[in-house]
Amino acid sequence: MLADWLNHKEQLRHYVLKNIDDVDAVDDILQEVYIKASSHLHQLKSQDSLKSWLYRITHNVMMDFYRGREVYDELSDNLIDDVEEEQALDKMAQCLRPMFDCLPEKYQMAMIWSEVDGLSQQEVADRLGISLSGAKSRIQRGRIKFKALLMTYCDIEMGQQGVVDFKPKVECLHLAC
Repeated sequence: MLADWLNHKEQLRHYVLKNIDDVDAVDDILQEVYIKASSHLHQLKSQDSLKSWLYRITHNVMMDFYRGREVYDELSDNLIDDVEEEQALDKMAQCLRPMFDCLPEKYQMAMIWSEVDGLSQQEVADRLGISLSGAKSRIQRGRIKFKALLMTYCDIEMGQQGVVDFKPKVECLHLAC
């Protein structure tokens, strides 16, 4: 087996190098191929098919290599931007939360349950004891009223990716309705 292995080893090395993105793992893979081929030599039906048999084993070992690697999420290149964005959203939330309290009582809970708690409009309707169309109307009108408050108390700069910049006006920080 060793003589046959030495005849095909360099071709197998090139095959592995072409298909594996980790150059350091090539020798490990070839060693695993040799061990598997040596221990399963009795399964080789014909000496004529040795080369294709070795390639099949090599392919399987490479697949095992990829399956066994841990998958890591890549860190964002804009990690600092993400942190700054999160801080900006927290700052925005500080301004927005009191605005819900400024909505007329009829719209207040519908908006909080829908927009803050993420309930469906049907769930809002059930909680308020009104029809689905009634809940939809309240949420829609509440959004319009909320937008007016937002435009009054917050300076928001929009871009293609959404909110680019946000600055609460002084009145927003001490909002009293």
